[in-house]
Amino acid sequence: MDIQVASDSNKPIFCVECNDQEASVFCEQCDEDFCEVCHAMLHRTGSRKLHTAKQLTPHSQPPVLQDTLQTVGTTIEQKDDASMKQALLEMDGTIINSSGPTFGDYMTKRSKTVPLRLNAEERQYLRLLEAALNVSEYTDKIDIISYSNKAKRIVNQIKDLCAIIAGLLVSGDYKVGGQLFAKKNVRENELIFQRIFEVGRRHKIMNPEKMRSTYGKLMYMLMDSVIPEVEDYLGFSCVIPIKTVYDFLKSRESVDVLHDDNIVLATREITPEFKTRQQIDAEVQRKQIAIQAVCEKHANERISKTDIERCLLSMSDNNAFLKANRDPCDKMLKYLSKYFSPAKNDGGYSLAINAGRNGHRLTHSHSTQYTYVHQSLTLWREIMNEMFLLWSMADEDLISPSAYRLTNTGQGLQRIQSCPNISRAMHKILNLTQKKCGSWVGSSVVHLGDKNVPNAFMFIDKYNQVARILTPIIATLDKLETLESDADVAEYVSSEFGGVEQCRKDILHDLFRHGFDGSGGDNYFDAGSCIDGRLTSAWNWCSTIEKKKFFPIFLMTGFVGFDGSEW
Repeated sequence: MDIQVASDSNKPIFCVECNDQEASVFCEQCDEDFCEVCHAMLHRTGSRKLHTAKQLTPHSQPPVLQDTLQTVGTTIEQKDDASMKQALLEMDGTIINSSGPTFGDYMTKRSKTVPLRLNAEERQYLRLLEAALNVSEYTDKIDIISYSNKAKRIVNQIKDLCAIIAGLLVSGDYKVGGQLFAKKNVRENELIFQRIFEVGRRHKIMNPEKMRSTYGKLMYMLMDSVIPEVEDYLGFSCVIPIKTVYDFLKSRESVDVLHDDNIVLATREITPEFKTRQQIDAEVQRKQIAIQAVCEKHANERISKTDIERCLLSMSDNNAFLKANRDPCDKMLKYLSKYFSPAKNDGGYSLAINAGRNGHRLTHSHSTQYTYVHQSLTLWREIMNEMFLLWSMADEDLISPSAYRLTNTGQGLQRIQSCPNISRAMHKILNLTQKKCGSWVGSSVVHLGDKNVPNAFMFIDKYNQVARILTPIIATLDKLETLESDADVAEYVSSEFGGVEQCRKDILHDLFRHGFDGSGGDNYFDAGSCIDGRLTSAWNWCSTIEKKKFFPIFLMTGFVGFDGSEW
């Protein structure tokens, strides 16, 4: 009797017992196909234990897909170096020499803080970690006032979390899970847990909008795991350094990839604004050609083309992050300089504010307030530009063995911990901004490790709000012209605001006065003009958006809220 294996059909054969998993074992006596789990369960005892089994070959790719891949591969191979270089040089009419000392060194320096993109295996680990953190009650059990031994409570909770991860790993892949955890305790699987926890930290840095309810739980758990007493109880360390592009390339002696002439095109962010579909497709194709050129030039026995492409895409992810988080600050600075002048004010559009009136906490003349807003936006822009660096500093501060204390800050019990690394980085950024702006208005105090900003995690979470604040406002300002396509809406805008330009100026005038006035603190002594108080004021303005006269304009341009949820 011929055995029908999975590779004989385009469709996979599923287990006859569970009908859920793809069959991987054929029992000759039962004449049935089983997945590995069901076969082991049914044949572990009795007469079935003597049955003989054969491994089925993995399900192969459909012929259509194989033909497509072969066609694409043939097409790529037909592109010679001359045509490839020609396509690269025709990008925008300019040639950027990335091998020079300026840009090559910049890319190398940047790569030291850019996390490496996750591969397929690491994404599976990420799903396991998120599932385990979702059901874990770590902070509920640890960050409470209790007189029991805290170190033992921490150890028990960490072991519970590791046990959940182990169980999920076994249920997801029985064979691999069985090899890892069969007759082994938590200590003997130190490497796998370190890798899983590192994947979660790395993924969050690259995707700030993800893991919003679980990342804090993960970092607080790792913060506790490095306490010497806890680490002694555990018997292993949960923390390893975050993988970066530079570390990955250096380990393979391939840092020269970052100095390649085509690195600019291979890592550039393609923006769709003011471009046709054909222009976007052409830029995408040129970027792919550039990536291919870099991969073919630098691939060797130490590093494969796939690994090089992974590094290039990681650097490209960094550029995408900058576009989404730094560029809104640049756009708002352009709006400030376009509609307002630091020397004089248009009638009715003065930026002057007085403390005690309309909720203002500061007293500034028009020129002083203009300078204050300009330097605040410039500071945010520099912070966003160095966000990956700040995040790596925050990660080091959080998982350092320095002690923290639980304190009621007015917003519940918070972990107050010193932040020496992020403090040094922030003061360098602040000094750079002050030099760029010339004069400085307001306080230069950076709150770190106090009740306003308890720890490095809270600092990062606070400044991740910059893009969430500015992006919806800029989207509304950019879409105001589309309202003129509807006659009734255009008439409403004209009658209420005097036209699109006046409407845009009204929105900016209100934002620059009430969003940068030192308000938003829990009491009179909080917020103000300090570095963190500037962001608090802007977030306070966002919380009152529905009371503004121009709120219907926001809704008509597609505004859904500052947090991505429906209003």
